[in-house]
Amino acid sequence: MAAQTHTRQHPAFYAILVMLIFMAVGPIVLMLINSFKLDVDIISGTGGLLFLPTIQNYETALCDVLPYELDHLDFCALKFGGAFVNSLIIALVSTLLTLIIGCMAAYALVRFRFVGRDVASVSTLMLRMVPPAVLLVPVFGLWNNEFCLDRDGFLGGAIRDTFGGRGDVCLAGTHSGIILIYVAMNLPFVIWILQSFIVQVPRQLEEAARMDGAGPFQVFFLVVLPLIKPGLAAAAIFTFRIAWNEYLLASALSDRDTKTVPILIVNNMSEFNVEWGVIMATGMLLAIPPIIFTLFASRQIITGMTAGAVKG
Repeated sequence: MAAQTHTRQHPAFYAILVMLIFMAVGPIVLMLINSFKLDVDIISGTGGLLFLPTIQNYETALCDVLPYELDHLDFCALKFGGAFVNSLIIALVSTLLTLIIGCMAAYALVRFRFVGRDVASVSTLMLRMVPPAVLLVPVFGLWNNEFCLDRDGFLGGAIRDTFGGRGDVCLAGTHSGIILIYVAMNLPFVIWILQSFIVQVPRQLEEAARMDGAGPFQVFFLVVLPLIKPGLAAAAIFTFRIAWNEYLLASALSDRDTKTVPILIVNNMSEFNVEWGVIMATGMLLAIPPIIFTLFASRQIITGMTAGAVKG
């Protein structure tokens, strides 16, 4: 049996690898360490790794959900619990809607022949290149003026009488308005990435399902979707992380009851005081759901990639 030979890498390769790992993990480790420090230790910069850990920053960040009162806090101004629920609702619903619409649109662009198919396919990717900052002013104007229900009208008045509030019923300041813009923002990329997965699905499988009596929706949901599970998981990770971390559009479209966690972190900074420890703790709490979602979706990617593997 011939001995296996291994190619020896250049030392510069390992040096670059260590540098990249440090650049990726270093900020996270630094934020984690600072989240257990008091502001005086963070600002002084003399503590380093030798400091007395405290969970005071996490208690301050979670003051509205903790079952006990905090001795170091007179008033709970940081409403992390409500912002966390808002972020979770917006991210999950927008991801689900984007995947449903995106996979159907991608399937239509790949399998059906119609006039302007190539133009529509390229246009979806070009729309993704538009920076979100360009959409800020027109979307804010439309959400506050055009897509509103007059409170003096029948439907607007019924909504206001049932749920309360004043003024017109507009998309701005609602979960629906933020979810809608996130779906429109992430849909082009989801369509583009799912097209590459649907193209690889053999047409013979769909034709065999039709010969067995399966309808169009049965072919799509029972044959095509299970085969593009890795693509759906990758698109879900991308969409969820964008919707979870997005700040610019959410800051313009949300109000006091619908603000998300990124807005909460920025609002914690003022001209005269910056609570660095609380910001670091809130940032660590903000990173937990995307990590859990990514780990769960990554398992679906691995399952889909190994579904057709056989032992030899």
